[in-house]
Amino acid sequence: MHNSRRVSTALLSALALSAVLTACGSDDSSDQAATAPDGAFPVTVEHKFGSTTIESDPERVVTVGFNDLDFVLALGETPVATRAFTGYDYRNRPWAEGYETDIPEVGGMELDFEKIAQANPDLLLGTYSVMEESDYRSLSDLAPTVADLPMDNPTWEDQLSTIGTALGRQAEAQEVRDSVQAGFDEAIAANPQFAGRTVAVAMKMADGFYIFEAQDPRGAFFTELGFAAPAQTGSITPERYDLLNQQSLIVVGATKEDLLADPLFAQLPVVAEDRTVYLGEFGTDVPAALGFASPLSQPYLLDATLPALTAATDDDPATVVPAVG
Repeated sequence: MHNSRRVSTALLSALALSAVLTACGSDDSSDQAATAPDGAFPVTVEHKFGSTTIESDPERVVTVGFNDLDFVLALGETPVATRAFTGYDYRNRPWAEGYETDIPEVGGMELDFEKIAQANPDLLLGTYSVMEESDYRSLSDLAPTVADLPMDNPTWEDQLSTIGTALGRQAEAQEVRDSVQAGFDEAIAANPQFAGRTVAVAMKMADGFYIFEAQDPRGAFFTELGFAAPAQTGSITPERYDLLNQQSLIVVGATKEDLLADPLFAQLPVVAEDRTVYLGEFGTDVPAALGFASPLSQPYLLDATLPALTAATDDDPATVVPAVG
């Protein structure tokens, strides 16, 4: 696994335990996944531990990835069991209204292999599961298993293509992708000032912040809108808060009030001049949607964040950046 993905994995755990888990460039996922015409089986999909062949249309799908549930739902299927999204009331996530959400769980940060076996799966999907090869081997003894994707920095589009192929729903996957991309295209067209604007997307940590890389699923949402990540990313301590002082700043993991109580943070020009967007503390809807990074959560995020992003990038100090939500 690529180093930036390893870092993202560690932060995923931090987000989940505190309350949570683009086209930013990757290999062509259509070449990675499909080996049969749309809806035809068998199909073979590639992942970090090799390839998996699915012989027939799966009927008992279990999602063992952190966000694979949303992808399966978006494609018109309902898993018989799923991995819980820890630290957030994911069953009531607003972007999944109208979908079945009362689905039996097979673990959270750690998978429960006994429960997975009891679900009697015929396909296990974990395209963003961060599983070890030993886990993959154990799961493969239960059913055909799709592990994390093989490219260094998979995007939600890569996940969608792979899961669509595994389910025999390649055409539906393309339709979903086009629909979500249309929302991004509309937002980009309405906000040309986003293009190339350097924005630090930062997660509040106990001893400072973590600035997400452009390829991280939480950073990729903003790069897909045209924003540029700063040259330096990763963990920063209070003496380097200057790295937050970009053309705009986006903060997740704490309330605006709590952040402004820190004078080192409050005196940053990007904060004092109201070029900052506050996404809220962990366990709330917008940070969780950012972590899900799915075709269901992306349109919700666009609606929730665009008014604040637009106000924070007009470079007019008189403009008040509205609350997100």
